[in-house]
Amino acid sequence: MSYANTKPVPAYVQIKDYVRNQIETGVWPMGSLIPSEHDLLKQFGVSRMTVNRALRELTDDQILHRVQGAGTFVASQKYQSTLVEIKSISDEIKSRGGQHHSEVLILERTGDAKALEALGLPPGAEAFHSRIVHFENDVPIQLEDRFVNPQLYPHYLEQDFRAITPNEYMTLEAPLQRAEYVITARMPDATARHRLRMDIGDPCLVLHRRTWAHEQIATDVTLWHPSSRYQFSGSF
Repeated sequence: MSYANTKPVPAYVQIKDYVRNQIETGVWPMGSLIPSEHDLLKQFGVSRMTVNRALRELTDDQILHRVQGAGTFVASQKYQSTLVEIKSISDEIKSRGGQHHSEVLILERTGDAKALEALGLPPGAEAFHSRIVHFENDVPIQLEDRFVNPQLYPHYLEQDFRAITPNEYMTLEAPLQRAEYVITARMPDATARHRLRMDIGDPCLVLHRRTWAHEQIATDVTLWHPSSRYQFSGSF
């Protein structure tokens, strides 16, 4: 007869697993105050040192946020985007196990002079313009304000961007060849703040990007992200 050689799970790990489960199942939503160290040590019958270690490690992992004198809160999740390649935000969200949906605010023709200049189109021409909010698990994480060259994407205004993202459509129609971008920290205007459900005074991470296809400027897009729940990453 053989016996499994298993070690008991340390108490602080059990507490970490419990806290993670409460967050992942939505019992403790983002921003909520979790039980105090005193409440947790009574619940689990362990020392304050054990509870403190569990909460400290979860704080280091940016799962919890501790405020001196106020308590410990569930940290806001920072959604991540890659800068190495241009991917559909829908694919990025799905790769993290999340659910994506979008809300189309504007889908129109425009003769905006700055947009035409950015796209390399002559004065008096028309560009296409869309403004879309992207959600991850019902949390708004990106406001996309995009101007499009109609010579490359003549059917842009006919697309249902609740079912397909602009990036997905453009990749099928005229794949992008190259891009240039700039990232800045900026305060959102009232419209962006409202659409992204941000508090007054919170900044955005803003990505401004131009792309090329068939040796023409394809799009000029500004992507607004709440800095408290979004981050960019990349490697080369």
